[in-house]
Amino acid sequence: MNGAEPAIRVQGLAKRFGDKTVVDDFAIEVPRGAIFGFLGPNGSGKTTTIRMLCGLLTPDAGEGACLGFDIRRQAAEIKRRVGYMTQRFGLYEDMTVRQNLEFIGRMYDVQPLKERTAAIIARFGFAERRDQLAGALSGGWKQRLALAACVLHRPELLLLDEPTAGVDPNARREFWEMIHELAAEGVTVLVSTHYMDEAERCHRIAYLAWGKLLLQGTVAEVVARSGLTAWAVSGPDLPTLQIQLRQRPGIEMVAAFGTALHVTGTNAAALAAAIAPFRDDPRYGWEPTEPSLEDVFIHTLARVGANRS
Repeated sequence: MNGAEPAIRVQGLAKRFGDKTVVDDFAIEVPRGAIFGFLGPNGSGKTTTIRMLCGLLTPDAGEGACLGFDIRRQAAEIKRRVGYMTQRFGLYEDMTVRQNLEFIGRMYDVQPLKERTAAIIARFGFAERRDQLAGALSGGWKQRLALAACVLHRPELLLLDEPTAGVDPNARREFWEMIHELAAEGVTVLVSTHYMDEAERCHRIAYLAWGKLLLQGTVAEVVARSGLTAWAVSGPDLPTLQIQLRQRPGIEMVAAFGTALHVTGTNAAALAAAIAPFRDDPRYGWEPTEPSLEDVFIHTLARVGANRS
């Protein structure tokens, strides 16, 4: 990924629908072969941003290039080199796996079609299911088929809009293994997700809210730059303890994580002073811990939301 021209480089992107600004002054650079995760609450502008980055939607302001082509003037060239997987299954459920792939192949004028379809069927594990109706597949296999259809025409860039929503953990893991295989072959992947474990599988992440880019970098960079200090506390009646802790100055956030609470703040000394009285209670065990990516996102959203109000 290092040394090559970026797959995507844009600055100042903005998009409005009526009087609502959905994306505001967005800038990013995505290396070739990177898996770049887009995260944020519903309505944060993730899908709109991704569609602008690859020429599927024209920005109202800003400029840049995708795969070496101008996102405004050469959108048609970009689209031919992109595979786009929507959140909802978009193939024909009354056609077989093979028929769906051959149909997509004819749309993209894939040559030789039969050989390429057979190779994709083998690669994605559909040899025993090639003549099965797509509508009869499980959720995980439907997502696998959608991904197979996306890469049939050998795109340089994949856009995956919450691709594993509603599938079981094993299918999610297998899906992400396929994504990493494609990235290792040089395919650039933009993926939107709500899952923290999936965000941690990305090479780099961007966090959006209210149309603004709030955070970006590797997971380690994002966590390190947050400035958060975190403690984990376990013991009895944590809901009551959570209410008490939230009332203490110096504690900015208290969130339940399994059988413990994560207590976080940006001022380490103030946080230590705030929890000191509770650490003397022998019923509870306190340990310093690393802030999680979820801690960082929740804290960032709360801070930015407070500044907006």
